Amino acid sequence: MKIYNMIADITENMKRQYKLILDFSSPEEEKRWEIMTDEVMGGISKSQMFITSNKTAIFRGEVSLENYGGFASIRTRPQEYQLDGFAGISLRVKGDGKKYRLRLRTDDEFEGVAYQASFATQSEKWITVHLPFNEFVPVFRGRAVPEAPKLEAGHIRRIGVMIADKQSGPFTLEIDWVKAYAENNS
Repeated sequence: MKIYNMIADITENMKRQYKLILDFSSPEEEKRWEIMTDEVMGGISKSQMFITSNKTAIFRGEVSLENYGGFASIRTRPQEYQLDGFAGISLRVKGDGKKYRLRLRTDDEFEGVAYQASFATQSEKWITVHLPFNEFVPVFRGRAVPEAPKLEAGHIRRIGVMIADKQSGPFTLEIDWVKAYAENNS
C-alpha cells in the first residue's frame, strides 16, 4: 500500500509545476508573520508561532469559545508573491486531527475580505494538502461575501492559517512549506 501511495504522489507531482512561497529555513521568517486571535473582539483564545530547529513552523495555542470568541490565526505581513498563472496552493503539514483554513488576502488592510479554503489534518501525520484557487471562498468576519470579486492569484498579498469552527481546546499545526502550483498541461 505504501508503494502505491508513493507512486500516486509521484504521478500527481509530475502533473504539476511548483513555486516555493514559504519555507522556514531561516529564523528570520518569524518576523514576517503576525498573530491574530479573537482577543480583537473580546475573546480569550491564545496562539503563537515559532520556527523549530527542524526548519518548520509551529502554530499552536488554545481556542476558547468564552466571551463570544472561537478563533486563532497567523498571517504573513504584506508582500508580492507573483502567483499569476498558478492554479492553487499546496502545503505540507502535520496536525492534530483538527480542521484548519488557509486564508489569502489581496490587500494590505488590517481587516477586509479574505479568501479561504478549509483542510483537515491527520493526527501526528505529515500530509500534503492541495487547495485550488477556484475553491477559495470570499469571507468577511466569518461570513461569506458572494458579491466580492473572484480571487486573482496575481493579487495575493498575504497568506494565513486559521483555526475556528467551534473547535475549542489546544491545537498544534506544524508547517514544513507552502508552494504555489500550476497544472502541467503537457
